[in-house]
Amino acid sequence: MPVNILLAGANGRMGHIVTAVAEEIGFRIAAGIDINESDKIWGGFPIFTHTADLPAKPSARLGINVIVDFSHHTALESLLKFAVGEQLPLVVATTGHTEAEIAAMHAASASVPIFYSRNMSLGINLVTELCRKAAAALEGFDIEIIEKHHNKKLDAPSGTALMIADAVSETLSQRYKTQYTYHRDMVRRERMPNEIGIHSVRGGTIIGEHEVIFAGDNEVVTISHSAESRDVFARGALRAAAFITDKPAGIYNMNSIIDAMEL
Repeated sequence: MPVNILLAGANGRMGHIVTAVAEEIGFRIAAGIDINESDKIWGGFPIFTHTADLPAKPSARLGINVIVDFSHHTALESLLKFAVGEQLPLVVATTGHTEAEIAAMHAASASVPIFYSRNMSLGINLVTELCRKAAAALEGFDIEIIEKHHNKKLDAPSGTALMIADAVSETLSQRYKTQYTYHRDMVRRERMPNEIGIHSVRGGTIIGEHEVIFAGDNEVVTISHSAESRDVFARGALRAAAFITDKPAGIYNMNSIIDAMEL
């Protein structure tokens, strides 16, 4: 099935990268949405300020069959309303969503397919699965997560660090209830065995680095991932778009793609 995309956040940094990668792999950006009106048609496709500005029946008029969101988490409400109204699948590639926004995604997934991942890199999602297995096998090991990003990133810790922490916590829930520790300078005490430490570094132009440390008695296991270009996130989102275009209503993530692979 051809992939014809409505790109939310078309004028942003990731929007430009997605556009370039889409052209490279033969996908089509049919239209864009961006509150920044500095460029209205820079990529060879029309860019609208809001979903309400799109022509009626955009699927028929513009050929759109999937939405890819690289805008801002606050745009989710309008995108969900549009996706449900037009019966279009939606790939949510933004981060920093509130619990209410995540709940709204799940509610909308009863009507349309929604693909949501805190990180669109296939590699980092494989790392997350490895961390699940490590947490299950390395009983009694202390777990620390270190994430590094560029100095323009607004949220901390990263959505990816929390995704990994949640996966590990879910695995450990059969043994004990975990707690996330962000600042060790607040309390003077020994490390608690049920803690998952999460630490953020911001500097320069670091695209994204995540390191998960499993520290036991006399041995340390480290699982890490480094993104050297934002292209990996664009390619992952476009892969998700191709994956979800013919799927029934429901919530999907990178594990859905991994599970569909013949590994």
